[in-house]
Amino acid sequence: MEALLRQVFGDSSDSEDKSEEKEDSIDDVGCHSTSDPNYPTWEPIKEIKGLWLCRHFLSPHQQSTFLSAIQNEGWFLEASNNQAMRFGDLPSWAIELSNSIREVVLYGDRIHEPPSCAGSDRGEAACWLPPDLLSREPFFDQLIVNVYQPGEGICAHVDLMRFEDGIAIVSLESSCVMHFTQVGEVSDCGKEQPELPMIKIPVFLMPGSLVLLFGDARYLWKHEINRKPGFQMWEGQEVNQERRTSITLRKLCHAE
Repeated sequence: MEALLRQVFGDSSDSEDKSEEKEDSIDDVGCHSTSDPNYPTWEPIKEIKGLWLCRHFLSPHQQSTFLSAIQNEGWFLEASNNQAMRFGDLPSWAIELSNSIREVVLYGDRIHEPPSCAGSDRGEAACWLPPDLLSREPFFDQLIVNVYQPGEGICAHVDLMRFEDGIAIVSLESSCVMHFTQVGEVSDCGKEQPELPMIKIPVFLMPGSLVLLFGDARYLWKHEINRKPGFQMWEGQEVNQERRTSITLRKLCHAE
């Protein structure tokens, strides 16, 4: 499986130069020395199949570089503008980010060994993201950038079915807690009638982190960011609510 993936995507830009220092630039997203304590590592959210968190995906310098690239787009010159969408041809920095997400899926460190997957030799890449999603071109072709001011969030939702499986969310600036609830359960923003006692799974998103949703996490769980007082709690402490920018990358379904 690893050999096949290398034939499709080529060698990791980090694989041949692990012993060399690299300049921390936008081109090196997701590539860090393994001796770096902030080396990107994947960990599963064990309660939700198909939900993975990559901590330290972007270094502080890389975060600043992406924020500058977003600012240079001129999307948020007016205070009333808090969201920008792009379809098809994405900005060059977004394409670089997309490529780096694929690279860190293929070569990033994992905290836990992946479960065995039917139909694969080792289940390695197939379990972090199915090969058909990893090999699609373009990897992503739809971009949303959201700017959340202190106290602003988003109600529980499942992304529209017009998008394929496999969604990536990159967090910048402020930390926050994203909550996941199963489809059909009541959320604090919704009116659905619960069939089972509500289970709310919190996930702490620090600046520079990457969340990947596919399978059950993409289709069977809603996600939300409730930034009302008392909801942004992590390890017994309330998260300081500051301005937060998120970058979401998705792939449009092919029209038959």
